[in-house]
Amino acid sequence: MELYTNLRAGERGAWLSIITYIILSAMKLIIGYIGMSAALKADGLNNTTDIIASIAVLIGLKISQKPPDSDHQYGHLRAETVASLIASFIMMVVGLQVLTTSIKGIFNPVHETPSLLTAIVAIVSAVIMYAVYRYNLALANKIKSSAVRAAAYDNRSDALVSIGTAIGIFGAIFGYPIIDTLTALIVGIIIIKTAIEIFWEAVHTLTDGFNLEETETLKKLISNVDEVIVLEDLKGRTHGNMSFIDVTVTVNPNLNVIESHRITEKIEATVKRFNPYCTVLVHIEPHEISTPVEDDYHF
Repeated sequence: MELYTNLRAGERGAWLSIITYIILSAMKLIIGYIGMSAALKADGLNNTTDIIASIAVLIGLKISQKPPDSDHQYGHLRAETVASLIASFIMMVVGLQVLTTSIKGIFNPVHETPSLLTAIVAIVSAVIMYAVYRYNLALANKIKSSAVRAAAYDNRSDALVSIGTAIGIFGAIFGYPIIDTLTALIVGIIIIKTAIEIFWEAVHTLTDGFNLEETETLKKLISNVDEVIVLEDLKGRTHGNMSFIDVTVTVNPNLNVIESHRITEKIEATVKRFNPYCTVLVHIEPHEISTPVEDDYHF
């Protein structure tokens, strides 16, 4: 099945992120310690959480490829969502740790100027993470993977964090060491913000939330299908990259079973053109034709 082939292809993006984060986090933590930069160390710690998040995505992609069984008749596609939820908790803990350390640094400042090497490392890291972001975004668009796209946006935010880190370090080098600590504080806030966003997205999916814009688009497309008289109801839920749609429409009550079935096929084909990774369950009902009520009053 093409879906599972794409999930396997998505593993490349996860592996690229993992390897990149391992190298960059080690480099930032070591250089940040040697070069006396709190911001670079905070950025390196941020990348360690990204390793965990990328591993969670990788595990989720692998589990999602398991076929349906007696206990999971819709498959295991939500495994990557559960993994994202776990990763958000880990990121939150680390973000709070960075935030706490930074606040302590503001009240107990260390008057040490970070070395120029730490700024260079931050800039190089930003360039590398932007390249990884572009690769994963292209891969996500190619295989239509929301998990890989989320990883790509995480790569982009890390590139921005590294740019901010470089700015903070340069500020400290030019005689304003508090900027380095304040930048570490901002990095902590960014980690927490990203964790909250991942958490809410995962919870929204796991509680069967569905995109309102996609719902409205599907309603318009289905309502315009030939021989559909009224779209009575449409419900949707998401399992990984798959969407499951339940539709109730009314049709001419005089149609036979074969003719009604052809309408369901038209609806399925219409939805598939809009979203290839979508399973549609169509319920057909006869359209009630109102009949005029005879006047009971006689003159």
